[in-house]
Amino acid sequence: MLVVTIVALMSFMGVLTETSMNVTFPTLERQFQVSLSTVQWVTAGYLLMAALVMLTSAYMKRRFTNRQLFVTSALLFITGDLLCATATIYPVLLIGRLIQAGCVGLCTPLMVNIILDVVPRPKLGTYIGLANVIILIAPALGPTFGGAVVAFASWRMIFWTTLPLAVVLLLLGQGRIKQYAPTQHYAFDWTRFTVLAIAVISLIVGLNQLGNGGWLSFAILLLITIVGLLLFVRLSRHPTRALFELQVFRDPAFLYSFLPYIFLQFANVGINFLVPNYVQEVFGATSLIGGLVLLPGSLFNGLGQPVYGWMLDHLGGKAPLYTGDALFTLALAALAIGGSHMGVLGVTITYMIFAIGRSMAFSNTVAYGLKQMDKAVQNDANALYNTGQQVFGAIGTTVLALMMGMVHHSHVSHAANVAAGSRWAFTMLVALGLINWYLYHRLLTLPHHRVQ
Repeated sequence: MLVVTIVALMSFMGVLTETSMNVTFPTLERQFQVSLSTVQWVTAGYLLMAALVMLTSAYMKRRFTNRQLFVTSALLFITGDLLCATATIYPVLLIGRLIQAGCVGLCTPLMVNIILDVVPRPKLGTYIGLANVIILIAPALGPTFGGAVVAFASWRMIFWTTLPLAVVLLLLGQGRIKQYAPTQHYAFDWTRFTVLAIAVISLIVGLNQLGNGGWLSFAILLLITIVGLLLFVRLSRHPTRALFELQVFRDPAFLYSFLPYIFLQFANVGINFLVPNYVQEVFGATSLIGGLVLLPGSLFNGLGQPVYGWMLDHLGGKAPLYTGDALFTLALAALAIGGSHMGVLGVTITYMIFAIGRSMAFSNTVAYGLKQMDKAVQNDANALYNTGQQVFGAIGTTVLALMMGMVHHSHVSHAANVAAGSRWAFTMLVALGLINWYLYHRLLTLPHHRVQ
C-alpha cells in the first residue's frame, strides 16, 4: 500500500495545482495582460494534455517498468513546477502546465495498474477507494489552497510549495516501486495516436469556440472530430503497432461501466464549475462563499472512498451503484425543481448529497467493471477509463457553462436568467442519472462467472 500511496500522492499534487490555478485567473489576466479565454488554457490545456498521455498508458505499462514511469512523471512535475514558478511571460507558464500534465497522465493509470497487479479481485473496491482518497481530496483543497496562496503571498508559491514535496516523493518512490510483470518491446502506433489526438483536440477546442459564439468554427472542428474518430476506428481493425485494443468496447462489462463513469465525471466537473457561480449570480454570495459551498461535499467525496469501496467488496455492486446513482439523481432533481429557492445553505446541503452519491458510484463503477473483465484487457480498459475521465471533464465545464448562460429574457433580472439556464443544466444531468440507472442494471445483470 505504501507504493500505491507514493504514486497517488504524486498524482494528488498534479490535481491540486490544477484546481488551485482556477482561482488565480483574474490575477494572471492582470499580470500577463491576456484575456480570460487565453488564461483558461492553463486548465483546459492541462486536462487535454493529461488525456493524451493517458491514451498511451496501456502501451506504457507493457513497454516500461513501473519505476521508469514513476520517475519520469516526477521529473515532469518538477520541471513544470520550476517553469511555472519562474515564468515571466504567459507562454512559459502554459508550457510549464502542459509539461506538468504528463505527471497526472502517467501517475493516475500507473496507480490503478499497480493495484491490478498485486491486489486480489475481491479486494479491488477497497484498495481503489483508498487510493482515490488522496486524489479526490485534491479538488476540495485546491480552490481553498490557491485562494489562500494568492491572498497572502503570490500564485507562484503554489509551485514553490509543491516542489520540495515532489522531490521527496521522487526519492522515496525510486527505491520502493517494483515491477510485477515483465515488459516487452513494442513499436508505438504513432499514426493511430496522432489521428485520435487530432480528434480529441478538435472537440475540446471546438467546444471552447462555441462558448465564444464561434458556431462556424465549432461546426468545422466537430466535422474534423467525427472524421478523425471514424478514421481511428478503421485503422484499429488491423493494427500492427501498440496503442490500446479498441476491441475492449466489445466487452459488455467495459461498455456498461465506461459510459456511466464518463457521465459521472461530466456531471461532477461541470457542477463544480456551475454551483459556485450559481450561488454568486442567483443569491449574490461572495466568491469565497462560492468556493466554500463545495467544501463539505468534496470532503465527503474523498474521505468516503474507503467506505464505498468496502461496500462493493462486501455487499456487491447493487448497494453502492444503485444507491449512489439514486442520491446523485435526486439531488440534481431537487436543484432543477427548487434550486433558486434553496438559498446558499440549501444548495450546500444538496450539493453534499450529490457529491456523496456521485462518489459512491464513481470509483466503484470502475472497480466493478474491472472485476468482471479478463486480466488481459484490464490495462486497455484502464487507459480508456482515465482518458474518458479527462476528456469528459473538460467537456462538462464547457457544456454546463453554455447552458447556464443560454437564457436571455429581457423582462427579468440577470439572476433569474442564470437560474433558468441552470435549471436546464440540472435537468439534463437528471436525464444522465436515469440513463446511468439503466446502464447499471445492464452491468449488474451480466453473468458473474468471471468475478474471482
